[in-house]
Amino acid sequence: MKYYLIAGEPSGDLHGSNLMKALKAEDTAAEFRFWGGDLMQQQGGTLVKHYRDLAFMGVFEVLANLRTIQRNFKLCEHDLLAWQPDVVILVDYPGFNLRMAEFAHNHGMKVFYYITPKIWAWNRSRVKKVKAFVDKLFTILPFETDFYKGYGMTVDYTGNPVLDAIDNRHHKEESFEAFTARTGLDGRPIVGLLAGSRRQELKLLLTTMLKMVPLFPQYQFVIAGAPSFTQTDYEPYIAGLDVKVLFGETYQIVQHARASMVASGTATLETALLGCPQVVCYRMGGGFLVDWLRPLVLKIPYVSLVNLVLNRAAVVELIQKQLNESTLALELHRLLNDDAYHQQQVESCGELQRLMGGPGSSDRTARLMVKYLNSWTESEGRK
Repeated sequence: MKYYLIAGEPSGDLHGSNLMKALKAEDTAAEFRFWGGDLMQQQGGTLVKHYRDLAFMGVFEVLANLRTIQRNFKLCEHDLLAWQPDVVILVDYPGFNLRMAEFAHNHGMKVFYYITPKIWAWNRSRVKKVKAFVDKLFTILPFETDFYKGYGMTVDYTGNPVLDAIDNRHHKEESFEAFTARTGLDGRPIVGLLAGSRRQELKLLLTTMLKMVPLFPQYQFVIAGAPSFTQTDYEPYIAGLDVKVLFGETYQIVQHARASMVASGTATLETALLGCPQVVCYRMGGGFLVDWLRPLVLKIPYVSLVNLVLNRAAVVELIQKQLNESTLALELHRLLNDDAYHQQQVESCGELQRLMGGPGSSDRTARLMVKYLNSWTESEGRK
């Protein structure tokens, strides 16, 4: 069968690639065409657009790039019509993918949504689009499964693909000493910096995180380099600082870190599943306007997936103006130096691990997708 996948971020590239691998195991005739990144490209098929050309964050950045965004919409629409896939698989990235869901549905294509849009967080009116234009939903978090079921939708909960990625990570059993020797780090305990994969996040988050470096000289600060960046992208920010950037070692950095500063998103979940205490950082451009609008549009009590899954404030979230040098230094000091507080977070990580279950999400999702497609094919396209 012909599978058209659309992923617009590094996490989507990771989970999309694992899903493609699983689909190939279920369907030996699988053909792929996709929007994604290097990991998906390694699974074969045709890359239409790389996610590095799609990442626009914040109100003003989106407005400044409206023409580019519109061109991307048109490119995707024309490509879908030309290739005529058996199914369009949308991977997160709701701003783009909800429009593609409508287009694909209106042109008679089957639409699957994998890693469903986080409309439970804000703009819940978009659930109408999901219900109208998506044939099958595959959720990865227990609470979002309940959310969609509350709107009368049939949902398949297949577990979280982050667990697959963590289970399959390289150097999983590596010791701290072996890790630091292999990567050229010294023997000091590590603080991880996971500042996100969008260029704007370097300016909005990394600059504040880096202010911690001179305050904690007994620790070595290590940036988990985003796959969309190079060393050159980080150089203007780390010049003169005792900081190292490692690429392709995110899980290993977190696994061996005493604590991490993490941009809100999937990385918060990954960090907790690896058992690392963290402080969550979140800031968008827009200043006062965003601060004023946030309580009006945000429909959830927390921004981090860790707190949402545990349904309590297990990790501290520093949001917008709360994220500053003094508040971040205070929380990082507690994580690094208060053993009881540190252990409390480690125990919360263990609780999260138990709630999320084990790996196998990609395989379960692929089996269901192929099953549904075969069923539709046998019944001549009728549900």
